[in-house]
Order: sequence, then structure tokens, then C-alpha cells
Amino acid sequence: MKSAVETLSPTRAKLTVEVPFEELKPSLDAAYKQIAKQINVPGFRRGKVPPQVIDKQVGRGAVLSEAVNNVLPQMYFEALQENSLEPLAQPEIEVTKLEDNEALEFTAEVDVKPEITLPDYEGIEAKVEDIELTDADVEEQIQAMRERFGTLKDIERPAADGDFVVIDLKATQDGEDVDGAEAVGMSYQVGKGGMLDGLDEALTGLSAGESADFKSTLVGGELVGQEVDVNVTVNQVQEQELPEYDDEFAQLASEFDTVKELEEDVRGRLGNGKRLEQAAAARDAVLEALLEKVEIPLPETLVADELNARREGIEQQLGFAGLTFEKYLEDEEQTIEEFEADLERRVRDAVAAQLILDQIAKEKEIGVEQQELTEHMMRRAQQSGQDPQEFVNHMLEHNHVPELVQEILRGKALAQLVEAATVVDESGSHVELKNLRPDGTIGEPEAEGADEDVESDEAPEKADA
Repeated sequence: MKSAVETLSPTRAKLTVEVPFEELKPSLDAAYKQIAKQINVPGFRRGKVPPQVIDKQVGRGAVLSEAVNNVLPQMYFEALQENSLEPLAQPEIEVTKLEDNEALEFTAEVDVKPEITLPDYEGIEAKVEDIELTDADVEEQIQAMRERFGTLKDIERPAADGDFVVIDLKATQDGEDVDGAEAVGMSYQVGKGGMLDGLDEALTGLSAGESADFKSTLVGGELVGQEVDVNVTVNQVQEQELPEYDDEFAQLASEFDTVKELEEDVRGRLGNGKRLEQAAAARDAVLEALLEKVEIPLPETLVADELNARREGIEQQLGFAGLTFEKYLEDEEQTIEEFEADLERRVRDAVAAQLILDQIAKEKEIGVEQQELTEHMMRRAQQSGQDPQEFVNHMLEHNHVPELVQEILRGKALAQLVEAATVVDESGSHVELKNLRPDGTIGEPEAEGADEDVESDEAPEKADA
């Protein structure tokens, strides 16, 4: 087999492949055997029909077509390897010559990874915001803990902001009940929001046994986005009583004996969480800094596919949330043109980041161990709420393992990129990333596995920020 490559653009190539006819013989033999199993010829058992009889019955052309269809994928793959091309999409293949007992020629146009010359990224500089942890942050967490252990008691006064109410809801449109837009005996906290616009205002001031009518817009169901009439009846008004914040509460709500110990633990956990948030921001900042230093030609087909996938994902999420796209744009204070421009910018940055990380992984000869792949699949299963074994079976069955391996490689490449960078906060202090543990604590410099601590499973997406 001979092949030649023509560069159509920095991200698209055309392969021309010539295959001597003798190299088609194994595929031809296989085609004859396959067709022999599919036809009935008097005097011959199924599967035992000789080639010359098949030529007369179905035609030599059908055999050649079967043989070529079977051999093309392998020949295409060999041509890619011979010319050191990395495809990014399915090829457009055209058979340009097929002469019996002579030769097979075909062309394949395909989007390929562009050649990338990385700048020196050792010591690349990036800045992130300071970690801010206030007493109010700690108090908010403590308050949430007290609320989890709070109790409700019925009260005789009208409902006010923060009270809990037990309500019945019913929506109608043009005097007809709206199917699925009713609730009986539902507990709701006044002022919490997140249900129907106007509900909190209608409930405020109502006592047990009283009702109110208001207009609202449905956020789910077949009539999503349409205005309806809503009737709400209050069955109970309840006030939440919180436990005293003392050492006894600390012992009830935690493994600590005193509120001082509890507060120290809460402050430590919040600090670790904010440190992880800062590390994620650092990954974003370092990637963005590198993106500014290198010009990368992007395969437009890949960008278009990713744009469509992002749009579908957003529409699906809005559907789950019961929001229309128009409502989303209104909440974001964006026009459709601004939304599309912002989405395309984020997609182009994400695709460029993927290509950069792939190049780093290639140059650094980063590999993936089986244990790393297993742990990555377990994390992905957990994140998606799937049974681990079912997730693994699905990945294997649909040949998604190479994609998972690529995710790991990009995460490890990102870790090396970030470790080679100089990251400071707004105050000018060094941001420790190399020895950052997954729980947000800082390990010892020689800690085993430190190289993987800043690995991100969603590394390419960090360019979205």
C-alpha cells in the first residue's frame, strides 16, 4: 500500500491511498465466504458455494464491493499511522479507482490535529483572588447546622418571612384545572422562593384556614411559561425553634465537646473548600495565560459539533428547571446575539485548551496506568449517580475508554502545566498547588502522589471561565 497526504488547511488533510490488488485477496476470500453463507444455490450446501458460482449468481462486482467495504477502515487507519496524522472526526472517503485484478485507490478527507508549537510555559505567571473567610461565613454554617436540628411548632399568628406553612395549591387557566399543577399538604418556608412567582407575597399575612389568589407563570409541565390563576390555602403556620448554641449542641451535632472546637472545625473545612476553589481558579488562569501566548488553528467541524452539543445541553438543563430559553436570556440580561457570541468564545477556548493539553501530554510522554483508569471511571460513575459496574460496562460496550484515557491525560498535563507556573493571589502571596490534597489541605512537599493532586477531570472545560 502507498499513501500520500495533501494539507488542505492547518486542520484538514486529504489522504490518497493506492492498494495493490494482491493485498485485497484476504478480504476477497472473506467476502466470498460471507456471501456463500447468504445465498441458496441448488446443488450446493449453504456456505459451500464456490467463488466462480458466486460470480455467476451475484456478480463479481458485488464481491469486490463487499471486500472493499471490509478493507477500507483498516487501510485508512494504516495510512493515518504512516503519515502521522491524528484524526478529530470521521473521514469523507471516496473510492476513486477499483479495477479488478489491478488496484484499488481511494481518498479520505478528514479533520486532523494541527501542529502546535508550544511556547515556554515554565514559570508562566497567573493571578487569582485572595481567599476570603469571614466570621459571617462560619456563622452561616453554624446556623444551617442549628436549623437541621430545629423543631417546628404551630403558631396562631399570620405567616411572616421565615415561617413554615403547610399549604394546598391549585392552578387554573380559563376556569379549568391545570393538570399536575396542584399540591396538598405541602410544607414550604415563606421567603425561600424557587417555586412560583408571587407565592411568598400571597402567603405573607395569611393565618391558618385563610386563602389567597394570585397570578403566576408555570415553570414546568405542558403549560410551562404560561400565565395561570393560583389559589393557595394555608392549613398550618409553624415557627422554627432552634436549639441553644452551646456545648450540648456541639455534642449533639458533631463529634466535638465544645462550641469552640466545633467552630474551629467549621472554619477549617470552609478554608479547605475555598482553597480548592482558588486552585480551580488557578487552573483556569494558567490555561488562559497560555492560550494568550499561542495561536492555535481550530478545526471548524469540531467547533461546530461542540457548539451544538453545548446548546443542546443548555436547552436540556433549562427544560429540567422548567425555564424557557427566553426566560434564561432575560435572567442573564443577554440578547440572543450576545449569548451566541459568548458561547462560541467559550467553546473555542475549550477546544484550544484540549489541543494544548494533548500536545503537552504528547511531549511529556505522559501515560495512564490501569489503576488510574479504574479510579477515574469510579469517580465518573459517582458524579453521574450511576452504578459503578453499569458505568464501566457501558464505557466498554460503546468504546468510550479511549475518551476516558484522554481525559486523564489532559488532567495530568494540566497538573504539570500548573505546577510549572507561578501563581500568586491579589495580595502577592504564593498559591500552593503542587502539594494540595483533594480535601483542600496542604501535604508535605515529598508526599507521594502529589503530582496528581491538582489533576482535573474536566480540565478542557476550565477555559470556559
